[in-house]
Amino acid sequence: MISTRGRYALRVMLDLAQNQGEGYVPMKDVALRQNLSLKYLEQILPLLKQKNMVVGIQGKGGGYRLTREPKGYAIGEILRVTEKELAPVSCLAEGAEECALKSTCKTIGFWEGLNDVINEYMDSKTLEDLM
Repeated sequence: MISTRGRYALRVMLDLAQNQGEGYVPMKDVALRQNLSLKYLEQILPLLKQKNMVVGIQGKGGGYRLTREPKGYAIGEILRVTEKELAPVSCLAEGAEECALKSTCKTIGFWEGLNDVINEYMDSKTLEDLM
């Protein structure tokens, strides 16, 4: 399940994409338009900034903007920044220890297929598609 943090990050990125013609977009404006807590956005933005997805400046005329065009942001990329894990089961999580039952597991193929479908779909959609 995608967390609130992931959903909010996607909404912030989409809002920035839709308003990027205005230069740097103040987060108070994004919070108002998206009906989100400014304090919560202040926790999400450093994650996006650290991954070079947004750039920000402080002071008069400050705010945030995207570092590339909306078509250059896959939805999966955005969610992977904010989510601990997107795998449908823990044994497929990145860095997980190999399950002792993997060689005899009758369901692993199903879970791997589902994981592939989820990731392929999220990576096939961009911010531009959502606009």
